Amino acid sequence: MKQPPLTTPSSIDMPAAVCHKVANGTKIYAINCPEYEVVRLSFVFHAGTITQLHPFTASATANMLAEGTAALTSQQIAERLDYFGSYFDINIDRDYSYITFCSLSKFFMQTAEVIEQVILHPTFPAEEIDTYRAKRKQQLAIERRKVETIAREKFANAIFGKSHPYGVSYSEEAYDTLSRENIAEHYKRCYTAENCIVVCSGNINPEVLARIESIASELHSAGNTQTISLPPFETIHNVRHQHDGAVQSSIRMGRLLFPRTHEDFIPMQVLSTVLGGYFGSRLMQNLREQHGYTYGAFCAMVNFQHTGYLALATQVGSEVTEDALQQIALEIEQLQNDKVSEQELALVKNIMAGELMRILDGPFGIADVTTENILCGFDNSHIQEHLQRIRATTPEELRDLAQRYLAAEDLVKVVVGDFN
Repeated sequence: MKQPPLTTPSSIDMPAAVCHKVANGTKIYAINCPEYEVVRLSFVFHAGTITQLHPFTASATANMLAEGTAALTSQQIAERLDYFGSYFDINIDRDYSYITFCSLSKFFMQTAEVIEQVILHPTFPAEEIDTYRAKRKQQLAIERRKVETIAREKFANAIFGKSHPYGVSYSEEAYDTLSRENIAEHYKRCYTAENCIVVCSGNINPEVLARIESIASELHSAGNTQTISLPPFETIHNVRHQHDGAVQSSIRMGRLLFPRTHEDFIPMQVLSTVLGGYFGSRLMQNLREQHGYTYGAFCAMVNFQHTGYLALATQVGSEVTEDALQQIALEIEQLQNDKVSEQELALVKNIMAGELMRILDGPFGIADVTTENILCGFDNSHIQEHLQRIRATTPEELRDLAQRYLAAEDLVKVVVGDFN
């Protein structure tokens, strides 16, 4: 049998989101896929950690929304969602809070009653906050015994600066000072019509859309969008943190670059995929297959609202830490000195195109990509531009990018382990 030739898709069909604007200014982006008998509804608030005035307030506010409302207790909310086969998900990043609900189409109206309470009428009960605070404080203390957690936090400190909202980390004891007033203030300031977009997908018939509009129209208005003043980045290039007794070292490398809107972001995604973005990547072949130093190594471009960065991560045995760092440096140098072969680049392009197609296989993935596009100022036509930019990337361009952006003196290197 003969293996069929590899072909990179030349186009991707993606449904366009239709924008509806309600009276208070909130924009609702609807992606109607009537062949799916589900409705997924996401409220995206500019209420991530960058907006908080007190440690842990952003995550606490989002996670406490469903812990009691004006008409429902946390138990009633959970029971009603479970009864109708619906679910509720929270995701927080540096910039945004994503509050997502999913239900079968036939039970959306019943689920919408819960959605309305959670989004519009949370009460943040004091006893629930006490439980949340104690639980999260203990979880964080346990997590910080792990080298990978320490490395992740140290890397953010190093790349952005310890005082920058993108890089700051707080002690577990800061949970002790988290109050209901902090949470209520964050909700009132950030969970507003001006700070919100709504993205819905699935069977969005006129009745469903009208119900979603009725909820979004009740978001309170602050009168203006909030402005955030950010301090300058203060990058530290080399950090070593002693963690007594660690049998593995956690390595984080990378550098501050640019957001997704930059012209080099997509080709840098291709470069990072070659280096460590799939199972057969160069770092995986070197550190795992050839040397047996790790189970996995990962490299990717990360996008924030105000910037972006390249991140490389792996964990290796303590005794091979130095050689692993040397091997990573050698792989980067090879990308700077030698062109990637056409065969390897074709494989990477197919993997990236295939991942795009996988993500867009269904209304939920389409909604996720639509949300990211909107937050970056794109429309859904950008997915086609994204694919074309991947296809247009050349070996010469990748070598030039590696020389321009991966110079050893520009990279941030964080290693956490037992060096004794």
